[in-house]
Amino acid sequence: MARARMSETGMVELPRALRDAVGLFPGSEVEITESSGRLIVEPVPAVSPETMNKRKMAMEALLAKRIRYEGPPITDEMIDKAILDEAKRRWDGVQRRWGKDVDENAVD
Repeated sequence: MARARMSETGMVELPRALRDAVGLFPGSEVEITESSGRLIVEPVPAVSPETMNKRKMAMEALLAKRIRYEGPPITDEMIDKAILDEAKRRWDGVQRRWGKDVDENAVD
């Protein structure tokens, strides 16, 4: 068993022998839980290089399947127009469902 002292800011420095024994290094994450009045500090397993490589390969495969845009560059005006067109389309749909005209809802 080792002892450590908590600082005024709540920081506790783990003794080097304990850090080395469980493979902790600067930047390692730990999970801290409380059980029956005791604090339990457990290292969070690091992601293995093999797992990281698999994730990278999966992301590359996903990106390779994406549909590429081959049209002209999209301008801010084109984006604004598309947003307004969609807003109008949705508003018109709401009005049809309610069976009312926009002018009937106008507030003077």
